[in-house]
Amino acid sequence: MKIQIINGPNINLLGKREPGIYGSTAFDDYLCRLRAAYPDLSIEYYQSNIEGKLIDKIQEVGFEYIGIVLNAGAYTHTSIALQDAIRAITAPVVEVHISNVHKREEFRHKSMISCACAGVICGFGLDSYRLAIEALLQAGKK
Repeated sequence: MKIQIINGPNINLLGKREPGIYGSTAFDDYLCRLRAAYPDLSIEYYQSNIEGKLIDKIQEVGFEYIGIVLNAGAYTHTSIALQDAIRAITAPVVEVHISNVHKREEFRHKSMISCACAGVICGFGLDSYRLAIEALLQAGKK
């Protein structure tokens, strides 16, 4: 069973970028813990700051993997192209945000991709990714 985590722009700076909002843990460090927690699951990881590359990855895995955990970063609020890519695939996608976007700037309150996703998890720090994996695993049992 394979789950793909896809992170968008600036998520590569976790641990350095605005630690008061995003915490001080680098994503690679968290990913090691996440993989250890799910030894029977293949958790693949991809990050890009480029919208088209995110779309390419969604299309690449979206018909084979049991699900995608997507933190599209700022593209969440602007990208109809990501929404279209999510709608085009068969794998369920869970939209994830580390911070509670509804407690932040007004422009972060609107997601262009939520309507195409199976669900949205936000505000639980890096644990939002684990919660998304749990949701995908539960959905796969139904």
